This record gives sequence, structure tokens and C-alpha cells, in this order.
Amino acid sequence: MNDSFKPLPGSENPKANKAASTPADQIAAPSSAAPVPVRKPRRFAFFIALQSIIGTSIIVATLFTLFTPRNIISGQMFTSIILALQSTPEVNINPTPIQKSSLPRIGIVAGHFGNDSGSVCKDGLTEASVNMTIATIVRQNLLRAGFQVDLLQEFDPNLNSYQALALISIHNDSCDYINNQATGFKVAAAQSTHYPEKTNRLAACLISRYASITKLPFHANTITKDMSQYHAFDEINPSTPAVIIETGFLNLDRQILTEHPDLVAQGVTAGLLCFTNNESIPTKEAPIQ
Repeated sequence: MNDSFKPLPGSENPKANKAASTPADQIAAPSSAAPVPVRKPRRFAFFIALQSIIGTSIIVATLFTLFTPRNIISGQMFTSIILALQSTPEVNINPTPIQKSSLPRIGIVAGHFGNDSGSVCKDGLTEASVNMTIATIVRQNLLRAGFQVDLLQEFDPNLNSYQALALISIHNDSCDYINNQATGFKVAAAQSTHYPEKTNRLAACLISRYASITKLPFHANTITKDMSQYHAFDEINPSTPAVIIETGFLNLDRQILTEHPDLVAQGVTAGLLCFTNNESIPTKEAPIQ
């Protein structure tokens, strides 16, 4: 086909004009000038269109590469959405808060808590850490039993005129080896009390239940003045029955104290529940030391 054509002078055949398929804006008015080339401008337009298509394709491909879900949404938001879709609703297992006045109160002093380490063993084990572990488990047990429980420091300001159904201070004996008889537990009751019969009963319940559960012997004759004259006994309200217990010796009784604190705590808990539930105990009362 020729690169140009000349319009037929005087042609009025509409079919012939349609077959030419030349855009109207490229058809010059009839004149004596040379014919206007048509194919070259069409080639130029074709290359421009092709260039535009290729350029648009590159841009679109780039956008699809860049704007993935992680780029449209911030990484943190994307992670949160994925976790929300994958995770199951968490069930709230915490008990419904109950007003303090509706529950009987029991106080637990974790020996040496907030003050010092207590006895320190050669390998770094401290009495305070053992006391805290046991006291924490006892508290959990009593909470499940329906009591309001205060976990107190050794010299807690709240001990001043403290009133409760009962108060117990949890301690342990020395890490040093004394002799083969230095194994077992001790219990001493408050002397400055308005109700010695209640305090005696609390001590008797604790001795009975703790010995039965832990199988540790009771050392009635080795109770020291640090126990019988325990400082908190003179700080609390005298109507509050109170005792102190050394749950074992950190030397010969170390295994049960450190490897089975739940069993130790069970013995203490059972003693407190024996008192609060007015359970039967051996007729022999524990003397007020």
C-alpha cells in the first residue's frame, strides 16, 4: 500500500470516503497544495499509545507489588487483626468481687516479708522466700474457701489493732544442722488475748491438722521466746486469736518445705479451717506458750 493518497476530486461516493478511514481532523480542505501524508502521523500515534500502555502496565504492576495487605495496613495493626481472627474468646475465671464486709477475715503474716531474709542457707535459700511461698498458697486456699485474706508484712502497719477471725504468722527454723532430732514444727499462741480459749483452740487445731497431713513431729519443748513473745501478738486487737508456726527446719525438713510447699500449706489451711468450722480435735488443748 502507498504511504499517501490523494483525495479524489469531486468524489461524492460516501462508501469510498468511509473506506479511507482517515480521521476527519487529518483531512485538509481541498486546495492546490501538495497532498497531506496520513500514514506517518498514524504510526506516530500508534507508538505513543503503545508507550502509554506499557508505562501504565509498569505502574499498575508496581502498585500491586507495593500495596499488599501488610503495606496498606500497618504491621502492628495487621498482626492484631490476624490474632483477633485466630484467637478464641478468653473466659474470665476470676471470682466475682465480693464486698469485704460480707466475708470473714483471716490474716497471714509471711515471716520476714518486707523486713529481712530471715535464715539464709549456704546455697542462698532464704527463710523469707520459703515463708512467702507457703503463705501465698495458704492464702489461695482460703480465698477458694470463701474468706477474705490479708497477706501481711512482718512489720505491717495494718497489724496495729488488727481485727480478724484469726491471724497466723508463718516462719521456719534454721538452715544449720543441729542434731537428728531437729526436724518438725512448732506452734505458739498469743498470750495477750481477751479470749484464751479461742486462741488455745486455734493452736490445737493447727497442731492436730498440720501433724496429720505433713507427718512432721510437733516440737512442744523447743519453742523460743521469739515465738511466745512474738511482736505482732502485742500489736493486734486483743480480741483476735493469733498463733505463730514454724513449719519446719530448713535443714532436715528442707525437702518437704521446698519441694512440697503445697502439702505444707494444706496442713496450715486445714488447721485454720478446723478452727473456723469448729471441727472436733483431740481433747488435750495446746498450752499458751
